[in-house]
Amino acid sequence: MDKASARRKGSGGNTVALDTHALGTLQYIRASIEAAGVLAVPGSAGVAMGAVGLLAALLAADPRLAPHWFDIWLAAGVAAFVFGTALMVHQAVTTGAPLYRGPARKFLLCLSPSLFAGAVITFALWHHHAVDMIPGMWLLLYGCSVAAASTMTVRPVGVMGALFVALGIAALVLSPRYSNLFLGAGFGGLHLAFGIIIGRSRRERAGREH
Repeated sequence: MDKASARRKGSGGNTVALDTHALGTLQYIRASIEAAGVLAVPGSAGVAMGAVGLLAALLAADPRLAPHWFDIWLAAGVAAFVFGTALMVHQAVTTGAPLYRGPARKFLLCLSPSLFAGAVITFALWHHHAVDMIPGMWLLLYGCSVAAASTMTVRPVGVMGALFVALGIAALVLSPRYSNLFLGAGFGGLHLAFGIIIGRSRRERAGREH
């Protein structure tokens, strides 16, 4: 083999190596950008909110407290919101993630419109004595807000949102006597189940990285 052929061969090998290295670098950069654009929702938030939901469902199922189901679920909603927010803020502070920009800000912007609409419609239905429609509306709009916000977090959150929507539709279509059951299944069961799933997947991912 002459010197020119050797140079061509060596040059080709270097080109392949450089191309491979550049491709690997680009894939790493893309993965880093995607990871930076995802909000890590703690599984503990879902577990805490689910526990509050199950407690509310049990209380509202008591015949002595059943007439106060609306007040019970309103209080549960406030408590779940406080617990969930506190746990998400705690995780953000612990990991050093920004609270008011990036994925967190986009997550909040996606979540808020449907929740605000739900609050307004709740007042309107209560004012017009149509409270039987409220449980289905809560589940439906909460599911829509979670599904919209799932674009900024992990896939299971989107699945949970879709299931909330399905429960909301069922609650609106079926008899109001099942309303507390649907509320418990959604705000209690779905939150609890997906909180466990998300927490487990995060631990598995952390284990693989280490």
